[in-house]
Order: sequence, then structure tokens, then C-alpha cells
Amino acid sequence: MLDPTTLIKASLEAGLDLMRPPHEGEDGAAVARPAPLLVPIRSLGANHRERILRHLLSLEPQDRYLRFGYSAQDHQIERYVEGLDFERDEIFGIYNRKLELIAMAHLAYAKDEGHGSCAEFGVSVLPSARGKGYGARLFDRAAMHATNDGVSMMFIHALSENTAMLKIARNAGARVERDGTESEAYLQLPESTLDSRVTELIEEQVAQTDYRLKVQAKQFWSFLADVQAVRRGAIDAQSRMPY
Repeated sequence: MLDPTTLIKASLEAGLDLMRPPHEGEDGAAVARPAPLLVPIRSLGANHRERILRHLLSLEPQDRYLRFGYSAQDHQIERYVEGLDFERDEIFGIYNRKLELIAMAHLAYAKDEGHGSCAEFGVSVLPSARGKGYGARLFDRAAMHATNDGVSMMFIHALSENTAMLKIARNAGARVERDGTESEAYLQLPESTLDSRVTELIEEQVAQTDYRLKVQAKQFWSFLADVQAVRRGAIDAQSRMPY
């Protein structure tokens, strides 16, 4: 279960971060920040479909190849997103301060009733957000949800060259079997407990609150930018007036 001290520190950290204006380097690139103590991971619904599509379309060709197991073209990704079943499956996402979906995971439940206790995990992280452990955190979040949902086996089907994904699976204790260019990872999940159920509820509430705060912060900074633009325009107009 979440440690109260960690939760308090994470809340303070998130609050301070939201009050900072968007930082950019001299070249216009966003300033890199370390991963926060608590990464808000929220469940995504059908109303997030457009952002999910935008996230996947922004992946480079090699990243698409590793995520889907083939060189997915735009129309194939669009068809994949259109076919997402938010009633059956679970989609998890991590948003940055600009409300850009920087990492997402798809926990797909088996359609065959005979394998109803199995679920497949897939994840993608934008290049700008890598190196912070987001893939592993999404895996843990998905595993906890699957456990609480009565799933006994979570597996990953990945290309053998997708070492990052297979490393996440191995670190979680999954058994990895390689068959040429493809690999299968199997993770036996424990039974749910009161602790796992309460932890998931708290983490989802934290993520929902974090998202709402990010929406408000984005609106505030956008309003402030508009005010500053009007002010600069008035100053420029005044400076051009003849005396």
C-alpha cells in the first residue's frame, strides 16, 4: 500500500511543479526533469481516444515496429485505436503538464471465454519521456489492476529485439520464452488482497486529481500568456505613436 509519507511528498512535489511556468531550453526543447516520486497513472476512457491516436502516431517507425510487432502505418494505427474496447480492456496513461499523453499501456483481456483469466500487456513511451521507468510503472499498474480483476496470468508477446520490454517483464518475475525473432513472457499473478484493492483506488484517485489540476494549470498559463501578449501589443503600439 502507498506509504503516507511518500504520498504527502509526492503531492507537494506535484503542486510545486504545476505552479512553475513551462520551462524551455535555449533551443526550444523542454527541460528534462527526473521522474516524480509518484507517477500519476490514470485509466483512460473513450473520450481519450483522440489523444491515444495522437500519441501512437507520434512514434517513430522503429518504435511502431517494436510496439506492434510490424511496421505499422498510420491507417493501421488508426484502425487499432478505433477498435479499442474500453468496456472490456483497460487502457492506462501518463500525461505531462501540457496534457500530452507521453506513455500508455493496453491491458487486453482474452476474448476466448476459455482463457478469461488471461490478459496481454502492451506499452509505448515517447522518446522524450524515456529513461524514467514509466514503462515499468505502467506494467506494475496494469498487473495490480489485473490482479484485482481476478486475472491469474498476464503475458507479453514481443519481438526478441525488444529488450526494454522483456527486461521489464523479467524484473517483474515473468518467465520469458524465446522462439526465434519473437518472445513470450508469462507472469503468474497473485490473488487480490484488501491492500491491493485499496492501493489501486488511491492511485486512481490521485491520478484523476492530478489530471484535473493539470487541466486547470494549463488554462491558467494559457490565460496568462494571452494577457502578456495583449500587454506587449499595447506597449509596442504606444512606442510607435508620434509625440
